[in-house]
Amino acid sequence: MTDEKIGLTWTLCRTLFYGQELQEQRAAGGRNSLNNDMGNRRMESMTVSEVSRSFHISTRMLRYYEKIGLISSGRREDYSYRVYDAENVKRLQYILILRKLRVPLKHIAVILGDGRQYESLELLKQQVRELGDEISALSTIRSVLELFVTRLDEGIRKKLQPNLLEDREISAIVSALRLPQINLKEKLSMDQLNEAQKVLNRSMDVRILYLPPATVASIQYTGENPEEHTGKLLRSFIISANLPDIKKDFRVFGFNNPSPAAGQRYYGYEFWVTVPEDMQVPFPFEKKQFDGGLYAAHGIQMGDFQEWQLFSEYLKSSAEYEPEKRPPFGMGGCLEEHLNPYSVYTGEIPEFTQLDLLTPVKRKDSSR
Repeated sequence: MTDEKIGLTWTLCRTLFYGQELQEQRAAGGRNSLNNDMGNRRMESMTVSEVSRSFHISTRMLRYYEKIGLISSGRREDYSYRVYDAENVKRLQYILILRKLRVPLKHIAVILGDGRQYESLELLKQQVRELGDEISALSTIRSVLELFVTRLDEGIRKKLQPNLLEDREISAIVSALRLPQINLKEKLSMDQLNEAQKVLNRSMDVRILYLPPATVASIQYTGENPEEHTGKLLRSFIISANLPDIKKDFRVFGFNNPSPAAGQRYYGYEFWVTVPEDMQVPFPFEKKQFDGGLYAAHGIQMGDFQEWQLFSEYLKSSAEYEPEKRPPFGMGGCLEEHLNPYSVYTGEIPEFTQLDLLTPVKRKDSSR
């Protein structure tokens, strides 16, 4: 894509979400002018719950976007709920579109920043290049599949019984794939196929793993910002109990409990941290036993909670495994493992940046 086209795309996006008039207001008077002069075009403020329902986005993701400075909410004097003003609703629309375009959150922060168009342009160019890599990878896979289809189709039309293991033409393709260069339609090398697979695997990296049984200290809270509330209590417990010294391999899991539901003002979140079996835990923590088991795991960057839906859809199409509901039932047995807790709670890194989404699974019955 040329610089002119990328620049045009940028302008169209800005116009789509802010409107030309709002862009001019932003240029003339900055963010305060935008807030004060929207006039008749001003949208009504929306509560966190209203935004969550309208845009099909979790309240947790909204709070994370606030935490990293992408949007902000406030309280009105005559209203007890936190609300988003018109500009922040518009910014959220922009964020959601960019996430659909697979733009990372750190790049979105630059793109939404004032006066950073040239830096944004380079980031969008990078996104186009990465997308091109994936398109090339898919093209590579498709070309080889088309060769297989052609050979099989020819065999069927000649009223031959196709046998992939004995068919000479198919065997020739397989043999060619072992060579440095395939002397076929697209002259594709095995290295290209391997690289194509790596590129495509990045879009949904799912592992199957076994979590061992463990003793955990549990803390749960239902109310406003439950992750932050329980997170602070968890940090205090881990540090006061000197857990990084007495159990260096401790792990941290979390899950909604209860999960958000229509008509409910609040939902809850529960954190678990693995502890020595003989450790006494203080109130309000509760000592529990985790049975462990087989799980499908998908790694994400903190904030990419929309991956839960993609992960769920991926598992539905699995030929080998299927989800299995089991305790804890807050999210149907699903867990969020916060990775590298030792470094977080010893101060080596400031906060969690990566999560493993974990769904309990079982092998499918091959007889069905």
